[in-house]
Amino acid sequence: MSNMVRYTPVVTLYVFLACGAIQAAPTSCEGLAKLALPATTLKTAESVPAGSFTPPGNGPIANLPAFCRVAGMIKPSADSDVEFEVWMPSTGWNGKFEGIGNGGYAGSIGYGAMGAAVAHGYATASTDTGHHAGTTDAAWALGHPEKVTDFGYRAIHETADKAKAIIRAFYGDPVKRAYFSSCSNGGRQALMEAQRYPADYDGIIAGAPAYYWTHLLTAAMWDMTATLNDPASYIPASKLPAIEGAALQACDALDGVKDGVIDDPTMCHFTPSTLLCKGADSDSCLTAPQVAALEKIYSGAHNVKGDQVFPGFSPGGEAGGTGWGGWITGAAREKSLQHAFGTNFFEYMLYSDAKWDYHTFSVDRDMKVADDSLAGKLNATNPDLKKFKDRGGKLIMYHGWSDAAIPPVATVNYYKNVVSKMGAKDTSSFVRLFMVPGMQHCGGGPGPNVFGQGAVTGGDPEHDVDAALHRWVEAGKAPEQIIATRYKGLAPSSGVARTRPLCRYPQVAKWNGTGSSDDAANFTCTDRGVAAK
Repeated sequence: MSNMVRYTPVVTLYVFLACGAIQAAPTSCEGLAKLALPATTLKTAESVPAGSFTPPGNGPIANLPAFCRVAGMIKPSADSDVEFEVWMPSTGWNGKFEGIGNGGYAGSIGYGAMGAAVAHGYATASTDTGHHAGTTDAAWALGHPEKVTDFGYRAIHETADKAKAIIRAFYGDPVKRAYFSSCSNGGRQALMEAQRYPADYDGIIAGAPAYYWTHLLTAAMWDMTATLNDPASYIPASKLPAIEGAALQACDALDGVKDGVIDDPTMCHFTPSTLLCKGADSDSCLTAPQVAALEKIYSGAHNVKGDQVFPGFSPGGEAGGTGWGGWITGAAREKSLQHAFGTNFFEYMLYSDAKWDYHTFSVDRDMKVADDSLAGKLNATNPDLKKFKDRGGKLIMYHGWSDAAIPPVATVNYYKNVVSKMGAKDTSSFVRLFMVPGMQHCGGGPGPNVFGQGAVTGGDPEHDVDAALHRWVEAGKAPEQIIATRYKGLAPSSGVARTRPLCRYPQVAKWNGTGSSDDAANFTCTDRGVAAK
């Protein structure tokens, strides 16, 4: 038989379509219900009129343009049930696609972010990653390893893939640019996309990424055992203001501006023992067991040899908002978010044992089991981003220095690993990291913490990280700094309290010494260490 490859007309047509050589005719919204996609069932294809729309199980979203809504399910495995939705503006599509990420253990579609995207002219998609549950609930993983795979990386990729096909069928044109922006577990999803599926997105924003999932949840258990195994070690939320106050007293002024924010906690050498009660126990001091627990939280998880296996939390921002009272200490014993995330991971994802007792936790033993069993599904630690770079991808990471959910130094470590793997010059050409002084988990906190993160806002590139990414991808202008804002109240209408430049890591913002220290115009991005002099 001849070795010559023979192409049938059907195969030839597929090749031309895949390469974009043939422009397909647009399909009506309702007609999309008949679109055949691999391992996918499309359940809904409907035209939604402009105005208010109430998605399934959610409240109404107002001020939406007319759009086409497609909802379906993807089954990449026999035990997969990945629900997803695609929303596409009926008119005025900007040619772009915005993927929406998930926080926590996912379990729901991000309708709010989808509404913001479609309102700004984007086609958009979101997924529940294969299960229905609250963000701290991982019981769905019990006995379902394929669902863990879907949560880990498969559902986000499958959704992007199917969404692009639906968008192309609806408009008759392919997506011109694709973007993904999310925080926390969504930041982990973002890095997973850049590492595993570099062709899915042209621009990616990874905020406070939970990329080292197995070690992050190990560290959560470390903190729990430090504060809960001995009842005397528990630190009540009522003592957090004293801890934050002592940290600020030690380190706030190191950057030359005393403003209630520690700009660079890595330069801070706060000693918890300074809070040791000299007399009776009170909310203004710590007992000896509480001091020991606090030192462990700051130092990070260590193995039996004394080696750090995950960074600790940074001083500053312990009280208020989404600080330690919610994440680490909780409103009461065993009521913290760390407790919820940590126990759910080890009980349901790792050991498939709802009766697993965290009091038996061992860093060395349980982290090894987690790494051996689930690192390949859940961790996005690969620093080799060459394929993403080579196809022109751009990546922006950000993390708040006062984050009480994910230690900010972990993101710095990943960035350094990328630099080590790819070289400083190559990394600089497609990756930017912005550390945010005083910001807690994905937002909030005492520092300027609003810079367009988390959703398409249509802002300007100087103050909006999403707009800065788009300009980098589409115009080749890399962001050197982004101006963050702190408002007097929750809404911009309350007025601006303070602005501050977020500098491209490893630089930090240094006050020029004149003018208001609440005005970003009076700061210059400079090398770390110089700002402290």
